[in-house]
Amino acid sequence: MNLEKVIFGFFIVLALTLNVAFVVGEIANSGHHSLWMLFAALLVSLFTTGLKIGDRSQIGAIFLSTSLVANLQLILAITYWAVGEGGMDLPPSQDRMVTIISLASGALVANVVSVLMLVTDTLMSRR
Repeated sequence: MNLEKVIFGFFIVLALTLNVAFVVGEIANSGHHSLWMLFAALLVSLFTTGLKIGDRSQIGAIFLSTSLVANLQLILAITYWAVGEGGMDLPPSQDRMVTIISLASGALVANVVSVLMLVTDTLMSRR
């Protein structure tokens, strides 16, 4: 078993699950979406980007690009939350929450693509 691949796979799946944990819930209800979960999703996503930087293969380039897309979407979501009417002290309005969840959903799609590529690459690799 390759420990590097285990760690890589762990963090890719963790980024996906944290993103899902933030997005799940009624889209306009800020009580269903934790700011801390959004921060955790971003931190793990940034860490996975760091893990992907050293890979010089074609699939490594695609892994890196999906990770960069997820990071950008999550950073935009956090920024939009922070720039809201009450900053981060008050929950965002319904309109703002819908935009934040939409941005986080874009990151979710990028994470799903990353996990699907990981599974496909694993299934195609020979022992």
